[in-house]
Amino acid sequence: MIDSIFVNGTVGSGKTTLAYAVSALETSITHAVIDLDEIRRLRPAPATDRFAHEVELRNLRSIADNYREAGSERFILAGVLEHEAEIGRYREALGSDGMFICRLTVAPDVVKRRLARRHERDQMGLIWHRDRAVELARILATNTFDDIVLDSSDVEPSRLASALRLAAGWS
Repeated sequence: MIDSIFVNGTVGSGKTTLAYAVSALETSITHAVIDLDEIRRLRPAPATDRFAHEVELRNLRSIADNYREAGSERFILAGVLEHEAEIGRYREALGSDGMFICRLTVAPDVVKRRLARRHERDQMGLIWHRDRAVELARILATNTFDDIVLDSSDVEPSRLASALRLAAGWS
């Protein structure tokens, strides 16, 4: 049974927005939304763990345990999943029976506009995130483990959320 959805994609693709849109439609089952970026914010990151991924997984395990204790039956994650081998680690951290993976794609001009708005007062952050978006798009395009791929360029998050819930068997 699928009890977790992982919304995967580049920076600026709309992962967190889609996770919250799915949550808004998920009215009958207790669930938790977890933005993985927020649970790995450790500065500076460990020298051996550039994106604090190991910290993220340890935090996820603790947070998931707390949410389950509070009654959560489902999880909606927003993050970046670059390698198929990591799926099992996320499922283990969540105590998940099954995880559905949705990768968001986005047109390059759209992601540039989104990032420009997000980093309007942070030129160095904008440059880093634009470069990272290109790098991630290249990496994620080669993955074959996505259950569904949705383009978030010009579709309302509520429509994407409906399509995602239907594909995951949550509707």
